[in-house]
Amino acid sequence: MRDEVEPVRWAVEQGRFLLRGTDTGGLFSLMEFTTPPGGGPPLHLHDSEDETFYVTSGLYEFQLGDTVHTAGPGTVLYGPRGTGHGFRNISDEPGTMLCYVTPGGAETMFEELAELQGGDVKPAWEDVVALAARHHISYPKIRPVRTKPSVTRFR
Repeated sequence: MRDEVEPVRWAVEQGRFLLRGTDTGGLFSLMEFTTPPGGGPPLHLHDSEDETFYVTSGLYEFQLGDTVHTAGPGTVLYGPRGTGHGFRNISDEPGTMLCYVTPGGAETMFEELAELQGGDVKPAWEDVVALAARHHISYPKIRPVRTKPSVTRFR
């Protein structure tokens, strides 16, 4: 049980690693992301992980494959491995979400990204891409086709 988990910050948001892959025998990781207004990762693709997002506050625009979804509190979105996805906070306040990743261990990429971006000089995009590639993540060029208001909303 983790009551106090310090956030790790990187360029587009910060995360708290509530359950690490080492806590779950590698089955999954559970993270909480806090995203500033306008923040969020660019469209990317995981070759080895599935991600499920549960928005707890704020308003996000999610791209999953070729579709863009607007997601507020209570929205659940599933990003299977091999599907390009990205999101950004479109509200005026920080937004938060939980992210469940299978298999576990994704937090190590975020820790390495925070370390890479921790200096006074912004890292070269090529260095970010190389780090992502070591974790089986790439940055495809997929254009959104249509917009949906949400995927699944539980209240």
